[in-house]
Amino acid sequence: MATVAELKADLPVVIVLKDTLEKRGALAEIKARIRAEVFNALDDQSEPRPPLSRENLLINELIREYLEYNRYKYTASVLTAESSQPEVPLDRQFLAKELNVVEDASGKSV
Repeated sequence: MATVAELKADLPVVIVLKDTLEKRGALAEIKARIRAEVFNALDDQSEPRPPLSRENLLINELIREYLEYNRYKYTASVLTAESSQPEVPLDRQFLAKELNVVEDASGKSV
């Protein structure tokens, strides 16, 4: 275990490392990954979830698409695990058909 003196000596290195990780966006990813792993560790598998209805499947898929589009990949992974959503996303054309949505050219790039 490190002494107080050793921790104080390493403080400048820790500050530079933290700043570097923040600038690269890695620190936010690390924090999100830790939250996801803590959730998985605490998730009570003994309490069954209600069956995933068709409507909730579609709603969850829209939320997942939004999260992935905005690169909230760890939040999306927690949603998938917690909601019992299939790991493989639904096909976008299938989703549009089920929701009676007509995509124009600008929507396809999203």
